[in-house]
Amino acid sequence: MTVGRQTEQDTPPTTPSITPPTTPSVTPSVTMGRFAVAVLAMCGMGASFMQTLVVPIQAQLPDLLDAPRDHTAWVITVTLVVAAVVNPVAGRLGDMYGKRRVLLTLLAVQVVGSVICALSTGLGWLIVGRGLQGAALGTIALGIAILRDHLSKDRLPGAIALVSATLGVGGAIGLPISAVISEHADWHVLFWAAAALGVITFVLITLAVPSTRVATAAKFDTLGAVGLAIGLTAVLLAVSQAQPWGVLSVRTLACAVGGLAVLLVWGWYQLHRDQPMVDLRVAARRPVLMTNLASIASGFALFAGQVAFPQLLELPRSSGVGLELSLLAASFILMPAGLVMMAMSPVSGRLIKLFGPRLVLAVGCGIVALGYVVALAVPITVASIAVVNLLMGLGIGVSYASIPTLIMRSVPSSETAAANGLNSLMRMLGTSTAAAVVGALLAGMSRSVGGDELPTAGAFHVAFVIGAVVALVGTALALLVPRASEREPVASADGQPVLDERPEPRPALRRPATTA
Repeated sequence: MTVGRQTEQDTPPTTPSITPPTTPSVTPSVTMGRFAVAVLAMCGMGASFMQTLVVPIQAQLPDLLDAPRDHTAWVITVTLVVAAVVNPVAGRLGDMYGKRRVLLTLLAVQVVGSVICALSTGLGWLIVGRGLQGAALGTIALGIAILRDHLSKDRLPGAIALVSATLGVGGAIGLPISAVISEHADWHVLFWAAAALGVITFVLITLAVPSTRVATAAKFDTLGAVGLAIGLTAVLLAVSQAQPWGVLSVRTLACAVGGLAVLLVWGWYQLHRDQPMVDLRVAARRPVLMTNLASIASGFALFAGQVAFPQLLELPRSSGVGLELSLLAASFILMPAGLVMMAMSPVSGRLIKLFGPRLVLAVGCGIVALGYVVALAVPITVASIAVVNLLMGLGIGVSYASIPTLIMRSVPSSETAAANGLNSLMRMLGTSTAAAVVGALLAGMSRSVGGDELPTAGAFHVAFVIGAVVALVGTALALLVPRASEREPVASADGQPVLDERPEPRPALRRPATTA
């Protein structure tokens, strides 16, 4: 199979046109083959793998590094914070300087971070390396934007569904793999494996994925990027550290209030910029706003279960709710949900073509809510958790497949990577909030068992109720996204028209001529 190549300077900037009521088409300058799509999916899986890489050794890190447990928690927190900041910034850079180029840069940063972790012997360098690994999570939004540049409208939904599914698949598959490696080898091997995966992915993308055209020559808003980074970091620290620091502690409140204040000033600044870091006028449009809010809800609904189910499987039976399985066994029980997400990607693409992404997103969130209802209704067993987790994997897979389509059909073609990056940030806000809320809930509703404070059955029931309610909120938000026929094209901040897809008008039925 031969894949065409072009340099990022070869293609002049183009401006999408709007010709209602037909759907404007984006003609790919270089066609992307199936292998290239698979490589982008592999890249997404590797990126999401970075999130769960250290989970199997998290409990052992205080002994391995001779450091307090609250300090070693930063090994996970720093990856989340960096990923949240990188997503919108890398998306904007991709729109300006070439999506493939920025994607390869992020992979290189991830490889460097993995090598630093692999060579580290203390907590400080491990945190630095884990922060650099977080850059990899910015590649998923860039990969989806690359698909829009190079695939026809018929192939695009299925390809987007496949790459979107990697958000869950990488974590689901990566957890048992990490557990196996950590049980049979030195913990540094985890990071050597991550570095090798990054190098392989870098080479494959260089060879298989065509360069993307530069759609805008705008100046990069450095001050806007710095303001966004400071505000997001402070807010995410408040959310992720609320439990260890205390919800009403000075540090938590200072980060929350200070971060929100910075983001408010940043928003005012962005609205007064001709070439903003994030086009808030486009982001405030109803289709984009409702989709981003639904993304927060779906991210929360997904992660609430990912916090609760492993604990149910691993807690001792003396707790009254636990099934006392090993981390490895629990990982293999939860892994099929990720495989379902991957298997559903072609089906999700077909559903999006038939019914539209708005309805598919609503149904996906509804399936997640159904999963939580089943969890509340049936006894806690290995089989019931496996079934509920499969249901939730199905719902999240369908939901995540439809979200990028809703975003990209409502933003300028020159802002697809930035818009996808912002949307990825919204999902991360949902997952971070879920981790904090459910973690605090399980810690607060606990009882002493053998000297240990363990969550009660009631704590898990409340967590499932919250997950179901948030998933239903996601359904309602999805239904508030305007139908394609209701949306009006709106110019972005730079005056460029928004590429707003509309269904093709059906040809009028004509009666056959009759002869007298």
